[in-house]
Amino acid sequence: MIESDAKQIKKGILKILILKLLQGEKKYGYELLVEMSRKSSGFFKVKEGTLYPILYKLEEDGFVVSEWEIPHDKMRAKKYYSITQKGKEELKELIVFWNLLSENVQGFLLEDHAHEE
Repeated sequence: MIESDAKQIKKGILKILILKLLQGEKKYGYELLVEMSRKSSGFFKVKEGTLYPILYKLEEDGFVVSEWEIPHDKMRAKKYYSITQKGKEELKELIVFWNLLSENVQGFLLEDHAHEE
């Protein structure tokens, strides 16, 4: 498989993964990168240059909001992202779509495999 194909497919899935990670609590960018990689056993190793444009678009669309916070230990400020109610509704729709897509693609691939045997 061409590496660019894999990257494109993964990139298309990032919106749903980011919204899902923000469903539980607010997170800052690096935290999202680490958790995404950890929860996928390294399959989704995303670079900051990929993550932040998606976060900005999610914010522009009203699916997330951001706020700067300065930790109590006075280290540098971090920008935290939280999912909005609109984002939660979008996530539900994306999960329904993902399940339908997965089911149909899997059915298509298995059908081809059955004809080969």
